Amino acid sequence: MVATLERLGVLPSFSRPRVRNDNLFSEALFRTLWYCPAYPSRPFADLPAAAALVEGFVQWYNYEHQHSAIRPVTPENRHTGRAAAILTQRQVVYPRLRQKYPERWRGATRNRTPVTTVRLNPTRNDLLDQERCAA
Repeated sequence: MVATLERLGVLPSFSRPRVRNDNLFSEALFRTLWYCPAYPSRPFADLPAAAALVEGFVQWYNYEHQHSAIRPVTPENRHTGRAAAILTQRQVVYPRLRQKYPERWRGATRNRTPVTTVRLNPTRNDLLDQERCAA
């Protein structure tokens, strides 16, 4: 597990026991799971039911869910290096669509430049720096 995390550029951290908000990345993921429409309103019937939900959630989160923080692409697209090509294609397609259907847009199309650094809860300066690099 540690080798995989290192290969993906994830730095391991060690949480303190019984401190709920010690690892913000884990907490952000748990919150996403908690608010997922598939999350049951009643307790799980058994361990296999809980495991099935988590397995489905991980599949959706990594391979289907487009994350806004990485310019709507999936984590799998980003980790396999396909995100840049997808975003480049969108830079071509969206202006054409905007020209064809102007009523669908009120302002400019979204920034489709690849994100180089991802941060949990970025500061305003982090966001401004990212926008400057994209310009």
